[in-house]
Amino acid sequence: MRQKTKKMRGSKTCGHGFKKKARGAGNKGGVGLAGKHKHLKWRWGRHGFTRHGVVRQAKTINVEELNYLDGDEINLTELGYDKLLGSGFINRAIKVHVKEASKRAIEKIKNAGGEVITG
Repeated sequence: MRQKTKKMRGSKTCGHGFKKKARGAGNKGGVGLAGKHKHLKWRWGRHGFTRHGVVRQAKTINVEELNYLDGDEINLTELGYDKLLGSGFINRAIKVHVKEASKRAIEKIKNAGGEVITG
């Protein structure tokens, strides 16, 4: 018995009826990916990068927000802040305890007559 493709040479549709019908992989039938192009590179295995370990964002506070806190000495570490940033203005002299502080924040507090203790 000869193959169907050999038999259908010269016919316009090769036994599939309407011309556009046999273009896609959906016409091939089967279950799942049977008879379709399998992009093997992405079909199996693991892909991408898995980061192990926790990436923790530092909790920050700006200089301007210190105006709303009471007292002349503020311990930001006890309040749960990790870093002091220099956005905004400060209008009073305060002493600030914090783990880290930006150069701009330290400069603004010193210009207002205050002090920043890091560490």
